[in-house]
Amino acid sequence: MLADHDEPAAAANPWALRWEARYRAGESLFGTAPNAFLAAQSGLLRPGMRALCPGEGEGRNALFLAGLGLSVTAVDFAPTALARAGARAREAGLDVTTILADLALWSWPEAAFDLVALIFVQLDAGERVAVHRGAARALAPSGLLVLEAFARGPARDCGPRGEASRYDVAMLREDFAGLEIVSLMEETTLLAEGAGHRGAASVVRLVARAPAQGRRREEESSASASA
Repeated sequence: MLADHDEPAAAANPWALRWEARYRAGESLFGTAPNAFLAAQSGLLRPGMRALCPGEGEGRNALFLAGLGLSVTAVDFAPTALARAGARAREAGLDVTTILADLALWSWPEAAFDLVALIFVQLDAGERVAVHRGAARALAPSGLLVLEAFARGPARDCGPRGEASRYDVAMLREDFAGLEIVSLMEETTLLAEGAGHRGAASVVRLVARAPAQGRRREEESSASASA
């Protein structure tokens, strides 16, 4: 399903214009294979799970998850990338819902997904906390969050040159404080994801899980009482 919801505000974002230009310049900017860290979590996934891929680009991760039998929604603010994701899903006979939206402005669904995959979603300091907390709210009870991003520290072969859209372990612990951390680490890896991600990179990787139904209700009640 293509463009289930369109949000014109996405086109006004300078970042959206920049990424749209990059995608128009050529296809498969980050390759067609899924992100290796996300693929490594496939043992935690099962058919029928509802998955959200924010900042999905041309659909490589969305198609991988749909191929495992998950019900997938992909969100991005670059129309060209999102159109390619939808076209590739149709060609593969896979059901992927696409939404054109700016993640910083999007109304994140509440408790709607069993998996949220934040894969190299670059956010500046003014966007990061709101987007990450929106992603956490979107998780259903016991839902899984998988994140890979460029880490702070020395710039390597790929990734943003500045620190503004790089993260570290402490930042992610704070952003996702309401989730149970399954694993969280910084490391150096070799990326081979199309022309856009090729070479040595400093990355931070997170797997976290939302509270079960009972715990979430207790935490919400506690937060309301404190307020």
